[in-house]
Amino acid sequence: MAPADELIDERSLSKLKWRCRRGLLENDIFIERFFQRFEPVLTVKQSQGLIALMDLSDPDLLDLHLARKTLAQVDINLDRDDVREVLIMLRQPR
Repeated sequence: MAPADELIDERSLSKLKWRCRRGLLENDIFIERFFQRFEPVLTVKQSQGLIALMDLSDPDLLDLHLARKTLAQVDINLDRDDVREVLIMLRQPR
């Protein structure tokens, strides 16, 4: 298993991008912007946090993007370092 701070490899990145496809346009916009900005420096740990977020429903994910809910309000198991880090990255403006 790769160390958490190691950059994600190309194959894993491709799978992650496929996994991140959403049904709600607003979420797709946040995620597309995330990849445009962070794809070259995305770590294994960050990819794990992003995968955890992708298990959420589109409305819950959008509520997190827009800070209408906290991670603990959506799912107490998501209130962890890797997910918090990715959520901060997702919320960053261009």
